[in-house]
Amino acid sequence: MIDAVNNTLNVTEAVQMYLETSGLLSQLTVPLANFTALTEGYLQQLAATLTADTKQEAQWHYAVPELGEGGACSLFGVLADAPYDLTAILGGQTAANQLALGKLSQITDFYQQQAKVAWFGIYQARDNVAGEPVLVKLSYFGAPSRAEFPLTVEFAKISNNSAVGLSGKARVINDVAAYLQQGGEYYTCDPKVLAEACLPLFDQSGRIVGIVDAEDFTKDVFTAEAMALLVAVCLIIPRFLPATA
Repeated sequence: MIDAVNNTLNVTEAVQMYLETSGLLSQLTVPLANFTALTEGYLQQLAATLTADTKQEAQWHYAVPELGEGGACSLFGVLADAPYDLTAILGGQTAANQLALGKLSQITDFYQQQAKVAWFGIYQARDNVAGEPVLVKLSYFGAPSRAEFPLTVEFAKISNNSAVGLSGKARVINDVAAYLQQGGEYYTCDPKVLAEACLPLFDQSGRIVGIVDAEDFTKDVFTAEAMALLVAVCLIIPRFLPATA
C-alpha cells in the first residue's frame, strides 16, 4: 500500500475497496472523492514517516488488567502481577518480529500525534500458545487493556473487537451511552470511554488479518476526517504485521 501512495488511481481504488468491504461506504458523511483525498493525504504523511531513516524499538512487554472470573471481562484498574509477553505468540524475538513491532510502534505514534484520542491499539489475528484463535494486541497507547480477545462467536456477542475480527465489518460508535440504551452489547474496559471506532485489517487477498481500535472520552469524535486517518492507517498496517505460520 505504501507503493500505491504515489499512484492516485491505485489509492482511489484501494480506499473504495476498503470502504466497501468494511461496510463503511454507506456510512460516509462526505462525498467519496473528498474522503479519498483526505485519506490519501494521511497515507502520504504516514509513508514518509515509515520510510524515514529512523528506527523504533520493539515493545515486547506491556501491563494488562487482571481478568475477572472466567476470563470474560477485565477488572478495571487492577493490573495483573506479570506483564504480557509477546514473545511466545509471535514465535520468538526474531529480527523480522523486531522490525515488524518497531514499524507498528511508528504507526501507533503517528496516529497518536494526528488523532489526539485517548486510546488506540493494533491487533493481529493469530493462534495463541494454547492453539486458540485470538486477536493479540501488538502496539498501543493509552491505559492498560487486555492482550488477547477470543475470536469466537460467543465472545463476539459482547466484544466489538471480536465481532469486527470475525465479520470484517467496521463498528463506529460515536455515543457509547446511546448505543447501550439501544440494546447494543459493549465490552467495557474503561468506563470513561464515550466513543469507539473498531475497523478491520485486510491482507491483499481480502482475508481478515486483524483490527484497529480507537477510543476517546468525548462523544462524536469520529468525524469524516478522523475516519480518513483511521482508514489510512488500516491500509498500511497489514504490510508490517508479523508473519504467521
